[in-house]
Amino acid sequence: MSTHNTPPSQQSAGGVLLASLLLPGLATLAVMGPTPAAAESAPEKSTIAVKYGSYSDSQPGWERVKATAPQIYVQVPIAGEWSIEASGVVDNVSGATPYAHTQKSGASSGGKMGMSDERKAGDVKITRYMARSAISASVAYSKENDYTSTALGLEARWSSDNNNRTWTLGFGAASDSIDNTASGINTAINEHKNTQEFMGGITQVLTPTDIVQLNFTRGVGSGYFNDPYKSYDLRPSQRDTWIALARWNHYLEPFDASLRTSYRHYSDTFGVQSHTVGLDWVQPVGKVAITSGVRYYSQQAANFYFDPVLNAQGQYDGFGALMRAASLKDYKSADQRLAAFGAVTLSMKIAYTVTPDTVVDFKIETYRQSADLYLGGTGSPGLAPFNAQFVQIGLTRRF
Repeated sequence: MSTHNTPPSQQSAGGVLLASLLLPGLATLAVMGPTPAAAESAPEKSTIAVKYGSYSDSQPGWERVKATAPQIYVQVPIAGEWSIEASGVVDNVSGATPYAHTQKSGASSGGKMGMSDERKAGDVKITRYMARSAISASVAYSKENDYTSTALGLEARWSSDNNNRTWTLGFGAASDSIDNTASGINTAINEHKNTQEFMGGITQVLTPTDIVQLNFTRGVGSGYFNDPYKSYDLRPSQRDTWIALARWNHYLEPFDASLRTSYRHYSDTFGVQSHTVGLDWVQPVGKVAITSGVRYYSQQAANFYFDPVLNAQGQYDGFGALMRAASLKDYKSADQRLAAFGAVTLSMKIAYTVTPDTVVDFKIETYRQSADLYLGGTGSPGLAPFNAQFVQIGLTRRF
């Protein structure tokens, strides 16, 4: 069962499912913290990293989706001027998601709407380094039962003469195919979706203890955006996006710690607008680095999202929702991911440096989504709260 229609609202709920949503090249720039503006140079050592992640989410009285994801990453320098990077992941996902709003489908009792799938994905990136610049090209491929995605990315970076400023330009394109002939509420046979993204950014060293980054991304998408596993789901065939991302890292010398802050604004032609504010505190303690984080997210509903119908007892009225959907012309969706809500993510990462070239790490995230957390008031009514947890362990070795 595909997760590719997941909007920015729930991309933060777990890294296990995040990888399938992003374009190579641009995706990394969208989620990374600012890196020091410096002369470009190829890595001196090879790196291999192995990670294992586990994700689960739930709503009151309902354990929904579980996923596991072993991942591997390799980077190798070549001739002092090149590097090649490759990564691979296998996601095993099982469970069920709501067929309308936050209501259970037959999957909750083992019915035909149950979901069990395996996604295999990989990517390769080649970078050419020059005195104050670098150019990268990448390709990626992802395959699951009902969804196939092929993507490419191009990226260029160059620094000022004093190496205090770095500019970045990027382009990403993805071509997706959707076939849910085996199951699903709505049939999607040989459907396609194409997306292009253009990104420009700048990273600036302000002081010896401050560095800022600004990125702007423009996305253009066309094709099949419906979710075939959702009832009453008919979406426009064009989805354009705008993303502005600002980051500021500050080193606090008295604490030997770093404060990392970020703000992200997202909007699209579906009518979704969102704000994300993030705050991380990185505290080294000997060979251990502890990163504590909090992130707040708020989203405005899509133009064609419609609220659930409740009966006199305040319970979900399935027949009423069907009648409301039937009365709506053109586009419509009962997908809770397109509703108005807010969310809070708390995270903790502990990294232990075994040797200068060997690091083990452990990360845990907990995510809470609710209409009551919507910025400036109450979000979409009648939605059950959504909770998710993500745990990951990893080993990184340079040689």
